[in-house]
Amino acid sequence: MSTTFTVDFFSTLDGYGMADGWPGYWGKEGPELIEDRVRTFTQEQVLVFGATTFREFRGFVEDYDEPYYDSLNATRKIVFSRSLEEPLGWENSTVHREDAVTAIDRLKRTTDVPMRSHGSVALNRALLAAGLVDRLEVMVFPVVGPRRGRRTAARRGGARPRAHRVDGPRRAHAETRVRAAPAR
Repeated sequence: MSTTFTVDFFSTLDGYGMADGWPGYWGKEGPELIEDRVRTFTQEQVLVFGATTFREFRGFVEDYDEPYYDSLNATRKIVFSRSLEEPLGWENSTVHREDAVTAIDRLKRTTDVPMRSHGSVALNRALLAAGLVDRLEVMVFPVVGPRRGRRTAARRGGARPRAHRVDGPRRAHAETRVRAAPAR
């Protein structure tokens, strides 16, 4: 038994993964991107979050209406946190208090259900550094220069660059997506 672990990276051209004060998807959300998110989140999978991203997403599904939020609510979610307490306030969610690298390594060997992390920069950086990420799905948005925000794991120290082969570009509304898998 084994499964794959996919990381979604969203970034501006200059490497920001989040920009305070900007709308979601840096204002570049369109029908093709929504369709992509619907397809992505209706797949059988377990979503993996760090505590901060979990809190943000939990708020998004309460405050906004997107066509893929029903799928997010129905999907099994695990959150790595030492501070969050159950009940977590988001259906199908479970908190894991153990080290994320150790837990994901074990889960990859003991389940056939694919796992996906969306956001959670620190968590993704640790999983990349440990060699546990099988696939990167990168969306680069044509935005440059937020003065405030958070840089992606690719722009911070911690994870060493790893060789990946590009499976192929895919263009959706106002962003470019590249899927990559570790070079073997």
